[in-house]
Amino acid sequence: MRLVDSRPSRSSHRNKTAATPLLRLIFIMALSALGLAWLLVASSVFLAIGDTGVAQQPPQPAPKYYAPPMGWMAWEIFRCETDCVSHPDGCISADLFKSHADRLADDGYLAAGYDTVHIDDCWMAQSRTADDERTLESDPDRFPLGIAELADYVHSRGVRLGLYTAESERTCAGYPASAGHEELDAGTFAEWGVDYLKVDGCGPPEYYEEGYTKMSRALSSSGRDITYSCSWPAYLGDDETKKDAVYREAVNIGCNLWRNYADIQCHWESLSDIIEHWGEYGAYLAKYAGARRFNDPDMLLVGNTCVTDAEARTQMAIWSVVMAPLIMGNDLRTIPDSHRDILLNREAIAVNQDRLLRQGTRTSGDADTGQVWIRTLSDGHAVALYNPTDDDLSVTVTLGEHSLPDEAQVRCIWRGKDLGPFRGELTKTVGPHDTLFFKLTSTPYASSQ
Repeated sequence: MRLVDSRPSRSSHRNKTAATPLLRLIFIMALSALGLAWLLVASSVFLAIGDTGVAQQPPQPAPKYYAPPMGWMAWEIFRCETDCVSHPDGCISADLFKSHADRLADDGYLAAGYDTVHIDDCWMAQSRTADDERTLESDPDRFPLGIAELADYVHSRGVRLGLYTAESERTCAGYPASAGHEELDAGTFAEWGVDYLKVDGCGPPEYYEEGYTKMSRALSSSGRDITYSCSWPAYLGDDETKKDAVYREAVNIGCNLWRNYADIQCHWESLSDIIEHWGEYGAYLAKYAGARRFNDPDMLLVGNTCVTDAEARTQMAIWSVVMAPLIMGNDLRTIPDSHRDILLNREAIAVNQDRLLRQGTRTSGDADTGQVWIRTLSDGHAVALYNPTDDDLSVTVTLGEHSLPDEAQVRCIWRGKDLGPFRGELTKTVGPHDTLFFKLTSTPYASSQ
């Protein structure tokens, strides 16, 4: 290490002395400009508030990356397919992720907020590099130019890149992982230009607290702002009330989101089971959620033929109410138009991204009855009427309960249509596995219903 004398030279002292009057003048001018700026801001706020005492501004979404992440992930459909000869359009490769970055950018998803392509497991070579560095590297056949080149490409399309590792010796699919290499790997990911990191478990739970903490510190010191997704809680059982210490620690070490429960599978039984889990434990989980802190019930199945249009509406509505990440698990090249409309419904997305950042919950019902889910928004309330059964059901929400106003203007989110003012009870018939989705805003009651 080269030592440098930090004492100022005489010449530097003379220069500072000679510049003193000029520095004082600049300082006084800066203070004057700052005072004027504060006066202008105060005047703007006063004019915006007017006579009501409340700023008259349209609702705004939460600042990007403070709200739930949005994007697309390969795992649900493409899993760990590594045979690019037999499956050239569906193997885990640079081409797959470039094509989906293109679809995000060109098909309206990026403009709607879906801004990240996520690589899950199986991107790695079978072993770390053989040199002294022992770094992770991508499979040379499927990612011939490496992850950094892929990051450059997706960034050129305005899209962010998500990557995967695990706090274990090997990933769940058997590839090299990051246990014991957290600092090295975090630095590598930052150097490649990774924007989001999903860190799975896949190993002994006894190491998770140490490992996830090490990775958090390594990411923080990597020099790059990388969203940190922790799978830690999902490996510790289904009873969320027994994970309090883990959730508190996940928040403390800087996890931005965390998986809680079972992996979603592409069928209604899996989706409805996860919804029921969130119905049972949602109020408990909500206390850990906030800005850049989100419970993650797993990927959106919307866009796949394994769920009906009704089931797709249900997932989009419930995920928006519980402030879940909206990360699609589909093939963007083959999405049915009806599902694309659901994914791009700007009013549903606005609920999910609402700047109040307060997670909603189920307020009534169970797995065998009609259910009401409510989320308080910055400018009203979102209400989802969900039917988990195989028959039509009449579902009722009572205004004046669960923080709802006594009187409200009701808007159908799916149809983008105002239904008029309501008071008392709002009752609707909901089809099997479907969810009606409304936004309620306080308004004087103008007409009888």
